[in-house]
Amino acid sequence: MKIMKEFREFAVRGNVIDLAVGVIIGGAFGKIVTSVVNDVVMPPIGLLIGKVDFKNLIFPLTLDTDIKTIAQAKEANIPYIAYGQFINVIIEFLIIAFCVFMLVKGINMLKREQKKEEVAAEPTTKDCPYCYSSIPVQATRCGHCTSQLTKAEPSAGV
Repeated sequence: MKIMKEFREFAVRGNVIDLAVGVIIGGAFGKIVTSVVNDVVMPPIGLLIGKVDFKNLIFPLTLDTDIKTIAQAKEANIPYIAYGQFINVIIEFLIIAFCVFMLVKGINMLKREQKKEEVAAEPTTKDCPYCYSSIPVQATRCGHCTSQLTKAEPSAGV
């Protein structure tokens, strides 16, 4: 029973749920990027390099063959290096990395703006130099120790 209680506490923590949501959104975003690369970016590139399906570009590991596609290599049972698919994966990675970079950059910018707002807000309280209680900035007498506060407040050691 104790382990079930600990598991429940672990599973409903905010950061675990945030992580789960992030993984789900990331998986969906990865599928979108894969589709963009395979269906939008690579067909024009394939057209430019000779009307080939880019993800089918291979390098057969046997020298005496005329095989040009993955399907032909699988049918003939010939080993190959699928460099076209590798290039697709690299392009997908670059797109995802750029999107994550822009997201982090945006979040950092928002954090900087929030810190500027926090710094720009003038303090409404100060510490009494005698009893160190928090008092309003405009106070001339401490409400806790009743010490008279002057414009030139004594140093902390006095």
